[in-house]
Amino acid sequence: MTAARDGSRRLVAAADEAALAIGLRPGQTIAHAQASVPGLVVVEAEPEADLLALGELARWCGRYSPVVQADPPDGVLIDIAGSSHLFGGETGAVRDLLRRVRRSGYSAHASLADTPGAAWAVARFGGGGIVPTGGAAKAVAPLPVAALRLEGETCRALALLGVERVGQLAALPRAQLTRRFVRTLFERYERVTGLAPDPLAPIVPREAPCVRRAFPEPLGHLDALAAALERLTGELCRELERRGEGLRLLDTILRRVDGQPVSLRVGASLPTRDPAHCVRLVGERLQTVDPGFGIDEMALLAARVEPLRARQEEAVATLEAETRDAAALAPLVDRLGVRLGTERVFRAAPVESRVPERSVKRVPALAPVTGISWPEALPRPSRIIDPPEEVRATALLPDYPPKSFVWRRVRYNVASADGPERVHGEWWISDAKMAELRDYYRVEDEKGRRFWLFRNAPTPEGTRWWLHGRFT
Repeated sequence: MTAARDGSRRLVAAADEAALAIGLRPGQTIAHAQASVPGLVVVEAEPEADLLALGELARWCGRYSPVVQADPPDGVLIDIAGSSHLFGGETGAVRDLLRRVRRSGYSAHASLADTPGAAWAVARFGGGGIVPTGGAAKAVAPLPVAALRLEGETCRALALLGVERVGQLAALPRAQLTRRFVRTLFERYERVTGLAPDPLAPIVPREAPCVRRAFPEPLGHLDALAAALERLTGELCRELERRGEGLRLLDTILRRVDGQPVSLRVGASLPTRDPAHCVRLVGERLQTVDPGFGIDEMALLAARVEPLRARQEEAVATLEAETRDAAALAPLVDRLGVRLGTERVFRAAPVESRVPERSVKRVPALAPVTGISWPEALPRPSRIIDPPEEVRATALLPDYPPKSFVWRRVRYNVASADGPERVHGEWWISDAKMAELRDYYRVEDEKGRRFWLFRNAPTPEGTRWWLHGRFT
C-alpha cells in the first residue's frame, strides 16, 4: 500500500487487492494498518507521478473516442457514443478496453451508462457493468450516497438523518435538505441521473492536426452543420497536405449550447486527405446527431495520421496495379464501414491448410495479397456448412461411399460418387489434430443435387458421416 500525509498524520492512500482482502482501506492511519498487519509493506505515495501516469492512460484511451477526460486520482471518463460501432458495439468496446488495460498490469473496473456520473458511481460502488438506456436512476438508487461524489462530512451528516442510499435521498423533500446542505447535493444527483447536463472536458493531443470553429449563432439545422463541416474539412486537409500526411481516423466534436459534447469517429482504410471523401464519411453519421438547442462549436481532429506522399493522390496511374485497385476501392470500403461497421467489411483470404474450415480466414477488405492460393486440383463446394452437420448414411462396405443419407429428415439416394479425398489434421497444431482423419466424397443424388460429405476415423461408437458443403 502507499502512504500520504494529511497534516501530521500518515494515511493509507491506496491499497492493493491483497490488502483490501484483509480489511485495510484507504483513509486509515498507517499506524493502525501496521498494527493490524505486522510486516506490512508501505511505500510513500507519489501523487504527481500518479497524475502524469493517469494523463498518459487517458491519452491512450483516445483510441476508443475523441472525448476522453482524466478523472483524478484513479479514473478515466470516455464518451463512446459516436465510436462504439468501431469495436462491435458498446459491449465490445468495454470488453476490449478492460482486456487491454488489465493486460498492461492495471486492476480496472468499467461501467457504461447514459451519464458520466452514473458510470462513475456504478464502476466504483456497483461492481461495474452496463446500465440500460434510461436506467441511470434505478442503477444508482441502491448505492451509498458517496456514489454522488459527496464529501465524507456530508455523508456522515446524511447518515444521522437515516439517509445512506441514493434512492433514499431522491425520496426526501428537497427544500429542507437544501437549507441544511449545500445546493450541489441535488445538482449532483440530477447530473448522475441525466436530469442536468454533465459535460466532459476532452483531452486534445497537441501533436494531432486539429481545426475548430466557434459559430456566432448556434446552428440547429443539419444543412448548416454540413456546410460548416465542408469548410473545416478543407482546412484540415490543407494542413495535412502541408505536413505530408493522410488521416486514418477522423474525429468530429460538436459542442452543444448546454455544454454537452457530441463526438463522431470515422476511419479510413487507406491514408487520405481528400476533402470530398472525408465529408461523405462524416456526413453518413452527421444525420444521427441531435443538435439540441443548437451547436455553437465544431472541431475536426485527425486522431491518427500516416505519411502520404503526393504521388499517391496526384499520380495514381503510375502505381502498381494492386495499389491502384486498393486506392479505387478505399472510398467504397470506408463508406460501407461507416454504415455497417468496420468489422462487417472484410474479404476471405486463403490459408495453407487442407482442413476446409481452417483453409480460409477473414482479413480487412484492403489487406495486401499474400500470394497464397488454394490448389486448383482440390475442388471445393461453393457453399461450406460450418460447422459440419451430422447425417445418417448407409454404405455397402466401410470404405465405400454412401448409397444414401438422411439430412434434416430428408433422404437422399446417391446416384454417383467420387472419392475419397483423405485429409489429415495438421501436426503443427497438436498431436490430437494430427490424429484426425477424414475421407471426403463428392456425391450426386438422383435429382442432380451434389453434396460434399466426409466420414471420420472409426470411433468406439462406429464411423460417423457429416455433410460439409453443397455444390451449385
